[in-house]
Formats: sequence, C-alpha cells, structure tokens
Amino acid sequence: MAALINGVGGVGFGSLTCYSKLPKTTLPLSRSSCSRVRMTVYADDKQTSYTLKKSQEAFNDAMNLMPGGVNSPVRAFKSVGGKPIFMDSVKGSHMWDIDGNEYIDYVGSWGPAIIGHADDEVLAALAETMKKGTSFGAPCLLENVLAEMVISAVPSIEMVRFVNSGTEACMGVLRLARAFTGREKIIKFEGCYHGHADPFLVKAGSGVVTLGLPDSPGVPKATTSGTLTAPYNDISAVESLFNSNKGEIAALILEPVVGNSGFITPKPDFLEAIRQLTKENGSLLIFDEVMTGFRLSYGGAQEYFGIMPDLTTLGKIIGGGLPVGAYGGKREIMEMVAPAGPMYQAGTLSGNPLAMTAGIQTLKRLKAPGTYEYLDRITGDLVQGLLNAGKKTGHAICGDHIRGMFGFFFTEGPIHNFDDAKKSDAAKFARFYQGMLQEGVYFAPSQFEAGFTSLAHSPEDIKKTIAAAEKVLSEI
Repeated sequence: MAALINGVGGVGFGSLTCYSKLPKTTLPLSRSSCSRVRMTVYADDKQTSYTLKKSQEAFNDAMNLMPGGVNSPVRAFKSVGGKPIFMDSVKGSHMWDIDGNEYIDYVGSWGPAIIGHADDEVLAALAETMKKGTSFGAPCLLENVLAEMVISAVPSIEMVRFVNSGTEACMGVLRLARAFTGREKIIKFEGCYHGHADPFLVKAGSGVVTLGLPDSPGVPKATTSGTLTAPYNDISAVESLFNSNKGEIAALILEPVVGNSGFITPKPDFLEAIRQLTKENGSLLIFDEVMTGFRLSYGGAQEYFGIMPDLTTLGKIIGGGLPVGAYGGKREIMEMVAPAGPMYQAGTLSGNPLAMTAGIQTLKRLKAPGTYEYLDRITGDLVQGLLNAGKKTGHAICGDHIRGMFGFFFTEGPIHNFDDAKKSDAAKFARFYQGMLQEGVYFAPSQFEAGFTSLAHSPEDIKKTIAAAEKVLSEI
C-alpha cells in the first residue's frame, strides 16, 4: 500500500503524499521529506499473494544465533503467534520486509520515527557528520547544541546528561535520586516499564508482560527490596505507601502516560496529586518520558499536563532513530552527577556525534508550526475509525490517543491501570494482528504496547488502515 494521487492535489512519492491544497502549518513536512531515491507508483489493488517465506527462513537461522532469534523479546511475536517479520527498508510511514511486502507502520521503531522513517534531511545531515567520524570519545559541539535544545524545550530540565538508551537513563536517574535524597526506597507503578535494570523489574510492563513472565530470574532480592509498587491511577495506594514508609522514599517514578501496558492515560488530577504527595514527603518526582518526550508536545507530557517533575528521562525521539537516552532536571540535583559531583555514571558512546545530529534535525522539524495539531488530527481519526470499525462488526473495543501516541483494547473499558488492561481479549488481538499484517498494516506485536503515528502518515494511510481493520474485524 502507498499514498497515491488523490482529490486534494496529492502527489505520491513512494510512501509519502504532499498536499498542495493543505496549509503548510497543518502538515509540517519539508520539501525534501516528500522525496525518495526511487519513485514508485503502487496500484490500489491488494497483492495477489502474501508470503513470509524469506522471513521464516531468516528467523529459523536467527534461532541458532541469538536467544529466541531476536535482540529484544517483544519482537519475537510470542503473544500474537507466527514468526517475526524481517524488515528490509523503511521510508516515511511505510516499511518493506525481505519478502517484498509493504506495510503502513504504526510502531515507528517503537517511537523515535516521529517525523517519518529515513527522513531525507536527517540522512543528509548524518552523511555530512559521518565524514568527520562516527565517535570521538571526547566532547563535541553537537552535544552542546542538542543539550540547549532539550533544556529550552522541557520545563523541568536545567541540566542534562546524555546516555545511550532509555534503560541507561532510568538507571542513572534512580542512582541520582538516591544520592541526592540519601534514601533508598522508590515507588513505581504496576505495568510501567523503565528499562531492564534490576530495581525496575518488579511488576514491569512492555516485553515482560507481553511474554507473561514473572519478575525476572537473576535479580537479587536485595536489589528490589526497596522497590514499592502501586496500581497506576490509584492515589490512595500511593498515599498508603508514603504513610507506611515515612522518610524512606527517595523518589516516585512513572510514565505520565503509560505506553508499556498498552496506552493508558492519567485520571484528572492524578499527576497533580502525585506531585503534591512527593513534595509533602521530601521525595523526588521522576517522569519517565522516554516515550512521551517530544511526542505529546514539544515539551513532553509535563508541558502537556502542566506538571513539573524534579527529574526527567528521555530517549527515542531525541536520537532521531539512533541509540540515545538522557536524564535531566534541576541544576542543584544534576550537579550531583560526576564529574561535577560524587554520583558516578559514564558511557563510552554517550553524546556521540551521529545520535546528536539525528536528534538535532528531528527536534528542528518538530518545532514547525502545526506539528502537534497534525499528529493529533490524524491519530484521532485513526483511533475513532478503529473504534467505529470494531463496534460496526460487533466487537467490544475501547481506545484513546494523545497527539501522536495511541492504543486500543478488545474490551469495553474504561482502562485505568494494568489490571484493567489485562481484561482485553489478547487472543482476539492476536487474530486481528495477523489479519492486519496480510492487509499491509503493521501494529506493535503485543496488546500491551502503545502505537505511534508520524508526520509522514497521510490521510490516505489512515483511510486504508481503517478499511483494512473493518475487513479483518468482520472476519474474526
């Protein structure tokens, strides 16, 4: 499937469509992002055959080379059945697998591809940077540039430390919170995922829940003894934890919008109540914005909801598709980090010029007028279309979105926490998922992962996705 010439003056360039009659502010794509090396015209007719023969062969080989045949568990398709699809290339809002199948993509490399895959301006900037080298192991000016952009955008961040992944960012911020407060206990929420560091693998989300795993073997009890958990959106449970652990809690960490148990939004006043409780108890509030940072708004979830945490973790989008992470916050806290202070953390490739370049180019594009309005509109159309299709075909379904992040569950809802999310019909989701693949639509291979749209997604992509969903839902 691909965007084609249509009635609003659209010209199809592979996977993208430029709309000449739409105001520039509603579709903030640069001229170069509407081009690709090879221009292809695709027919509206669905492929006569759908095969994954080459992917299956590649996965069989991979099983002998890597644990489970993958390098991240959720990619293994364990909860949706079948074998994982091996991708060959991406561009804009589309992906192509090694069998030649084309998909409209709603995973976006698990969030980073907010301006679209393989954006021409990002690729051009990376090519220029690579001429100078891929890693210096020394400071470079690009670190200053991206740091200034992050600090000016995210309300809570006065200083920032770049790392190489979201997991690393959460590891560092937890150590920092404990160092700053002199306390050891932390509060996290059931179903929230903050990377695979030992202290966080307690009632975690993402791949842990996708695979139905208990808390991971190999994690010493002593490492998690200071990790307290509560249901998301349950302020009374959080109050009880603070009351029973007076003066012992260093920090509360949460995804301000949950993306690792599916897409779950905070109840009205929940985040404000959490902020108040942490202040009253002398504990730090940490927003894990690895997913929501620069996705819900340019200033992240904290700007969107108007809540100021003490510390923030970032990742995904700030690397523009390259490995990256970051944590930042108030200057007085961040000055505890070595070499300014005694809290040690380091990284060989931290702040490497390629990740900095991709991040800088991505954030520049996100500042364009109309960016988040466009994401909100197309994502809202997508979710409403999916819900309408589900109800039309007789399925219990609920869902929601904020800007370019969304999710849906096969249950009536509402969904307020992980226990609610588990009521979704996972077997039905698996059937729906497999059907959508055959229709050329690629969602996350788990009921318990959020979906993502991008500036490259066109109205035609959304229409085709909704039509495919209605077809599949009428057959399962």
